[in-house]
Amino acid sequence: MCEVVMEEQEREISDIDPQEYSSVAENGVMLVVNHSRAHAPFSVVLATVLYCAEFVTAAVLSSMYHKTDDVIWMAFTIVFMLLPAVLIQLALTFIHRDLGRDRPLVLFLHLLLLGPVIRCFDALVVYFKAGKKEEPYVTISRKISLKKGQKTPMELEIGQSERNLATHRNAFKRTAVIQAFLGSTPQLTLQLYATIQEKYFLPVRLALMVITLISIIYGALVCSVLAIQIRYDDYKVRLRPLAYLCMIMWRGLEIATRITALVLFSTALTHWVILVGMANLLFFFFLPWAEFWAKKGSLTENVEKNFSKLGTTVVLCMFTLLYACINVFCWSAVQLDLSHRELIERKQRWDHLAIYYCGRFVENFLLITLWYFFKSDFYEYVCAPLLCVQLLVCYSLAVLFMLLFYQFCHPCRRLFKYNVHDCLHCVCCRKGTGGGRGRQGRPPTSYSTAATMVLAPEEPLELLDSQNSHYPNSSQLGERETAIVDDIMEAA
Repeated sequence: MCEVVMEEQEREISDIDPQEYSSVAENGVMLVVNHSRAHAPFSVVLATVLYCAEFVTAAVLSSMYHKTDDVIWMAFTIVFMLLPAVLIQLALTFIHRDLGRDRPLVLFLHLLLLGPVIRCFDALVVYFKAGKKEEPYVTISRKISLKKGQKTPMELEIGQSERNLATHRNAFKRTAVIQAFLGSTPQLTLQLYATIQEKYFLPVRLALMVITLISIIYGALVCSVLAIQIRYDDYKVRLRPLAYLCMIMWRGLEIATRITALVLFSTALTHWVILVGMANLLFFFFLPWAEFWAKKGSLTENVEKNFSKLGTTVVLCMFTLLYACINVFCWSAVQLDLSHRELIERKQRWDHLAIYYCGRFVENFLLITLWYFFKSDFYEYVCAPLLCVQLLVCYSLAVLFMLLFYQFCHPCRRLFKYNVHDCLHCVCCRKGTGGGRGRQGRPPTSYSTAATMVLAPEEPLELLDSQNSHYPNSSQLGERETAIVDDIMEAA
């Protein structure tokens, strides 16, 4: 785990524009030597604001439930408020290792569930003090910068302030994911269900629902960005505003549709929703363990120093639980490999991605259909068929925004040999020539569950552009389709 944290720090620190710094080139490698500027910890501040806003709003709503004697709503609201808060304190303490240092004030604030506040204050102090005095670098991060199709190797000298800020950012990325999928998602589901059952909007409850939805979308964005950084660890990854907008639409529509389908189903078949939720949770929880046992692997020994087998198993179970909670509501963007020292599989499994979204679409369709047939009289003034169609269209739009992100907005799309457009173009061409290929003994290949992109070999981008600038003839097109099929099967 120490090695994973260090690599994540270097990935976070590597998000630096080399043109903003004085640099020298040695043997084609750009060396960044200036530490006068540090990036503001906006992610730390945002995660802290969301944590405090959700906690305070949930506490106020719980007091209102207590006054109206809504014991069940109050109990579940308190549970979904305290559970992520406690886990966040443990995560921050574990990452910063305060138990072995003399910091009683910080530990006391963690006991009061104010750990994110003091951590945010600490990060801001480090940021405002950075650059006021010269400090030696503590490590070097080597990355490749992609600028207008050119690959520029870089060596970044990391100072102490930059390293501390990177540690805070990585810690708050974990807290954002924990807050989003262990607290905000069940909280939003509960409050939406309570609103429908009580048949009126409460201003405080509506505010809590908006805050939790923002927290969930932010946590999903963090998961997607981390997956990209892990997949392309050698490159300096920087997402543009249009990419963030596309990801927000993708994740927002996906999560909102999923939660709405579950809540509608729960209003019609209350007890059956427990079975649906537990089946999803247990499936995604035991899936990594089943793959681990199928590979006959051994538990990694690098999770944490001085951990016994039992301690390692407990940590891995908690990590797998978080992974399962994410997949219940949206695609986690990563696959677990419990036998690997980094616990995450670097190779993107596009067949798993396609199976997940197809299965989730079918499950949402079944939930909405069952709600339509067993709905209560409360929905007599609601156009139920139109609502069902809207939910299915919104989920389809989420998949569309995901495809647009990989086609146009992915930060490393220049490294793709084939993208979404190539696969769709070849699908259309194969439909026209499918009969001739079938007579030759080769069955047609469907691209519905295939990879949308494959890493290109080490070849100059100018050469690839010159080769692709001419429209291929029929024989070249057939060879190109065959190459795409082969590459996709290897990637899957």
